[in-house]
Amino acid sequence: MTGYSDDLRLAHVMADAADDLTMRRFKAVDLKVETKPDLTPVSDADRTVEESIRGTLRRARPRDAVIGEEYGNTGYGARSWIVDPIDGTKNYVRGVPVWATLIALMEHGTIVVGLVSAPALGRRWWAARDGGAWTGKSLTKATRCQVSKVSKLEDASFSYSDIEEWEKADRLEKFLGLSRSCWRSRGYGDFWSHMMVAEGSVDLSAEPELSPWDMAALTVIVEEAGGVWSDLSGTASMDGGSLVCTNGALHAEVLHHLG
Repeated sequence: MTGYSDDLRLAHVMADAADDLTMRRFKAVDLKVETKPDLTPVSDADRTVEESIRGTLRRARPRDAVIGEEYGNTGYGARSWIVDPIDGTKNYVRGVPVWATLIALMEHGTIVVGLVSAPALGRRWWAARDGGAWTGKSLTKATRCQVSKVSKLEDASFSYSDIEEWEKADRLEKFLGLSRSCWRSRGYGDFWSHMMVAEGSVDLSAEPELSPWDMAALTVIVEEAGGVWSDLSGTASMDGGSLVCTNGALHAEVLHHLG
């Protein structure tokens, strides 16, 4: 383990509590939403999860700041926890199992811990700086994540989120050009696309519009798995509002297509 093993353990504890809350609400809402995608229950679940995580952090890390999707920024200092209580809210509301709780720790501007928990998929991914990327049920039942070795775009598998977002960003033609250059493309969407890059089941993923809390946890996991991430301009910044993840070998070529 790395110097962040206590923080990583805490992230797992918070994710366990989040999974309990989200799974309970997921089963409660999935039938109700069939006719009318009413967003009330989900904003409830979102808020409840973020409140739970913030409550734990207040007790366990009182000096750390928290940046959350639902309740904004509280506190300040060298360390900030960045939380997206439910990434993939639209899936959650409709009973699609592709959603996750994202928890990251940033120290002096660098993400040092990231955890992605997708209980309806039965999957969790995590990493601490210099400790590798892992997937499994818990810290003790885990296997190492490693990006793929695919080096040609025509052999590569590409996962993306929403085509409409590429159109809005005025990059639809570029997106389609990249898709055509790849062996295969699939819209696994949201966090899952990028976690698949980390575990080597796809070779590149891209989203044109994201908030920092959507990507903080993902970045360190991709890096620790041996991959590369950046925004569409090629800068490794969470303020760029977009995310491109690759196995590293394909990164320059992918940016060339999308740039």
